[in-house]
Amino acid sequence: MSTRPASPAARQIAALQSLQSGLTKVLVIVAVVALAFTATNVTLFAIDHHISVWIAWLLDPMVAVALGAVLIVDGRLSEHGVKPSGWATVLRWFAGLGTWLMNCWGALWPAGSAFGVPRDVDPAGLVLHSIPPVLLIVLAEAITFYRRAILDRIAVLRDQVDTVVERVEAPLVHPVSTTALTPAPAEQPRPAAPVTPAVKRLVICGAQRVHPLAVPPSSTPDDEDQQNGSRLSTEEAAEVIRQCYEDGATISEAAVKSTRSTSYVHKVYGRLANSPQDGPALSVVGG
Repeated sequence: MSTRPASPAARQIAALQSLQSGLTKVLVIVAVVALAFTATNVTLFAIDHHISVWIAWLLDPMVAVALGAVLIVDGRLSEHGVKPSGWATVLRWFAGLGTWLMNCWGALWPAGSAFGVPRDVDPAGLVLHSIPPVLLIVLAEAITFYRRAILDRIAVLRDQVDTVVERVEAPLVHPVSTTALTPAPAEQPRPAAPVTPAVKRLVICGAQRVHPLAVPPSSTPDDEDQQNGSRLSTEEAAEVIRQCYEDGATISEAAVKSTRSTSYVHKVYGRLANSPQDGPALSVVGG
């Protein structure tokens, strides 16, 4: 059976999933660039507070790895419909705010200033060192909202993909019986029925003249099958009957198009009429 083209809902789902993956990639790229920009300031901040130069450079990669991990994992879980817990948000904000504070410490409290309410603020330094971490934090929260909106839309579209066509074409699978089969007794040969010679029908006319009957013999089931062409498969016949049902065709018209009997078409019409939109799948009638 030929493959069906993707429905509009399925194409929208694929586009939304691609958009979701793109948002995750953008967030990771911005995170890498922002943390690379802040690496020097964080390292100098650690050295100024009596951290050995041999280990001071480890502070920024430590925060970067933690923040990058939560961003990537959140994105992958969202693609599978799993919403991260509140701890993921706490980690994201802690890493972002920690990076911002270490970058802007010198602009808020210059050397010689007492800790408290900032009074000798360096405005240019504060803006310069605030943009990368603040941009990363706000972008992460915005993409989190986008992911939730995309997942809600995908859930609605997936409900639309489950249509009556799939329920009609789904074959009914019966469990295989594991009980031992008892062999049936051998059938006794039956005597062949005597062959009756074909009798040619005659018509008696006037003057006792006899003429052969010129009426053609009635059509047989084999002849009808040859006239109607090859029988469609069960799946193809079910699709034709479903399409005729939606178009309002009569049972006789559907029987001709699907190469099935009217009783078979009547049975499938009844199942389609009694099957609700969100009900169980309609199995294909054998025939």
